[in-house]
Amino acid sequence: MTTLEQCDLCLQVGNTPLLRLTRVARQVAPVGVYGKAEWFNPSGSVKDRAGLNIIRTAEADGRLTHDKIILDATSGNMGIAYAMLGASLGYKVKLVMPLNVSPERKHILRAYGAEMVFTDPMLGGNEAIRKACELYDLAPEKYFYANQYDNPANWQAHYRTTAEEIWQQTDGRITHFVAGLGTSGTFMGTTRRLRELNPAIKCISLQPDSAVNAIEGWKYMPTALKPGIYDPELADENLEIATEDAQVMAVRMAREEGLFVSPSVGAAAVGALRVAGRLTSGVVVTVFPDAGYKYMSDTFWTNALQQGRL
Repeated sequence: MTTLEQCDLCLQVGNTPLLRLTRVARQVAPVGVYGKAEWFNPSGSVKDRAGLNIIRTAEADGRLTHDKIILDATSGNMGIAYAMLGASLGYKVKLVMPLNVSPERKHILRAYGAEMVFTDPMLGGNEAIRKACELYDLAPEKYFYANQYDNPANWQAHYRTTAEEIWQQTDGRITHFVAGLGTSGTFMGTTRRLRELNPAIKCISLQPDSAVNAIEGWKYMPTALKPGIYDPELADENLEIATEDAQVMAVRMAREEGLFVSPSVGAAAVGALRVAGRLTSGVVVTVFPDAGYKYMSDTFWTNALQQGRL
């Protein structure tokens, strides 16, 4: 079996570029608006950071051994991270997800060799979490239940890596950090470390404006099954982003910035620009979770074509 120390792919996680938005950010100049391009991670998303740290931590404390299957609920990106890391390290991976996750995600997971268990799409991600817990309870000796929503190794990954990279890449000039809430690990961990580096940094969380939304991976916290790692008191402010605004921005990013991104990146950009629009100076940094390739079957791309936006 390959160990973490022997895994060249694992060494490629993190140290992603920090990209400055130019054309879509013209109206907020001279405020700088930047995004961490997390699609440069090996499996193509920010979830590689948390996935790797969850596995590393579980190996270190003996909860994960090669006779166990990595089990978790996912909407897609974390599952792909587990599947990539599992294939590289020699672990079997079993993922529980709503049946309506995009075909692209299913194809990628099959390619990595992950086993998939599908739940009722009408019940959303909460049902996937419930089913994963049920599977674990039936055979705890068989699985390592990664439990990304409650596992502190999730946010600690961003405390140790994402925040440090942002600080270094901005030469400590960051004034505002903005990020979406899903498991909340990215926001929780990055915020905690940035505040240690400079308590004056303002940290703003983002979420959809409704429980019914199409911003993949984000949670509407008022009605969601709240992650155990989520601390609602940590953010200086929380902003709500409409799905349509996120989708329009994703199209603009492709056409005006040359960045083919997901709706969640569009939403992050909308939030960062909203914050920047209040300022006369400063450096606003957000996290761009993934590229747009896993979303090509989403109807908003077709609608954008029909409406002449692409």
